[in-house]
Amino acid sequence: MSGITFENVTVAYGGTVVLDALDLTVGPGEVMALLGPSGSGKTTALRAVAGFVQPASGRVLIGDRDVTVLPPHRRGVGMVVQQYALFPHMRVDANVAFGLKARKAPRAGIAARVAEALEMTGMAAYAKRYPRELSGGQQQRVAIARALAVRPNVLLLDEPLSALDAQLRSGMLAELARLHRELPDVSMLYVTHDQVEALTLADRVAVMDSARLQDCGTPHDLYRRPRTEFTASFVGDANLLPVTVREGGADFAGTRLDVNPAGNAAPGASATLCVRPHLLALGAGPNTLRGTVTDVQWRGATHRLHVDVAGHRVKADVRELREPPAPGAEVSLHFAGEDAVLLPAGVARG
Repeated sequence: MSGITFENVTVAYGGTVVLDALDLTVGPGEVMALLGPSGSGKTTALRAVAGFVQPASGRVLIGDRDVTVLPPHRRGVGMVVQQYALFPHMRVDANVAFGLKARKAPRAGIAARVAEALEMTGMAAYAKRYPRELSGGQQQRVAIARALAVRPNVLLLDEPLSALDAQLRSGMLAELARLHRELPDVSMLYVTHDQVEALTLADRVAVMDSARLQDCGTPHDLYRRPRTEFTASFVGDANLLPVTVREGGADFAGTRLDVNPAGNAAPGASATLCVRPHLLALGAGPNTLRGTVTDVQWRGATHRLHVDVAGHRVKADVRELREPPAPGAEVSLHFAGEDAVLLPAGVARG
């Protein structure tokens, strides 16, 4: 039985609520990313599933089984943490076998399951090495193999790539995506503060902040059509500009913009315009914004332009320019109406 259900789960330490009335379901075989800043409650939610924290109220279910008060070893979960947590005095195969022995798996089958887990993570050739003889990425693969060896219904990953450099993170993301395809029945709960990891790996993303669930949806929906200012700014980069709703569009600093209205907002209502920096282009066009360049950053394939538009900072990511505008230059930026989202004013956090 896989799948995870949080039913109104609250966790508090003393008088401080660190997870507030979480209602969330992770489907069988689904990868759900919990994305949020430090202190948002995402790791607390994962630890409530693992059995390392006791909810003050609510229930945690794995499949249709209530595990709220069960000890960790009886929940049928595997867990991978940021710092690998490998035993330095044990070889790789002994580290992977540890969970099986702790759960009193039949001795005759342990070697085969260790070999299977190491093969699945590409570490079979390193079975007799010690952790100190492995790179950071290899150690993390061993930690994942150890979690998989117990054949969990649920795999919990707590910022598993944050200790790796950018190149290793990219490779491990590809490995985790492959494991997801090879283990279609295992539900994964993936905690991260890195939006790239969440957008790359997850079937759905739950956005957390201030101990509460703020938003939940597919990566594409949250990125292209965020429902709150917090989601817009945390899932990807965003320009958030104050506008006034008009018939068929909005006004920003005296400029009429042709964008879809925000929900049922009436003309004259305040709203927030969200447009991603890479969807802004240099030059005049539909929905033109004119302003003064305040900074130019070269980022290899792109230039990031910071432009002051009527006292508001607008960021634009454009293809690398042979002669980028200098600070102080007057420029025009434009965007397509379908690339922008109008958010009702005041819809910032839950």
